[in-house]
Amino acid sequence: MAKTKYGKYIIREPLEKGNAPSLHICAEKGCAGAVFPSFPVEVQLLCITKPIAFPHQLHTHDGDEIFFIFGRNPKNYFDFDAEIEICIGKEREKHIINTTSIVYMPKGLLHGPVAITKVNKPFQWMHVLLAPKYDMKKGDIANHPSHPRKKYTPAEIKKLKKR
Repeated sequence: MAKTKYGKYIIREPLEKGNAPSLHICAEKGCAGAVFPSFPVEVQLLCITKPIAFPHQLHTHDGDEIFFIFGRNPKNYFDFDAEIEICIGKEREKHIINTTSIVYMPKGLLHGPVAITKVNKPFQWMHVLLAPKYDMKKGDIANHPSHPRKKYTPAEIKKLKKR
């Protein structure tokens, strides 16, 4: 493909391996967004196919965080059949998410753990942290995975596209 003036702003296939394959971008060294020194957010999109518990216990961030939880059918995001437990606040107030939802965590609000306890139909989970990289200010930061995360090789990406 020929070089263009603004093509440098398109990051193609920022795929990473993990508990669930994900699209991920941030400004942390080793991540696709690091090519932009002032990349402003950390974003991860997962397709959840089985129950998992995210490794982060009660913690806060220096930026607002938003979770988008929705069915994976692009014609009907409300086709949702799963259950997620999210604890919020120092009291660890437990909330059960069992519908398409958006969850807002203001900067500094303690939250965690988050556990996906039931998945009858795969769904999409997207988290957006309004900070250049995923960081934790309070809580259990020992379980925070360090970057760079494992990436798919070009051969693995080719295989995924054939599915």
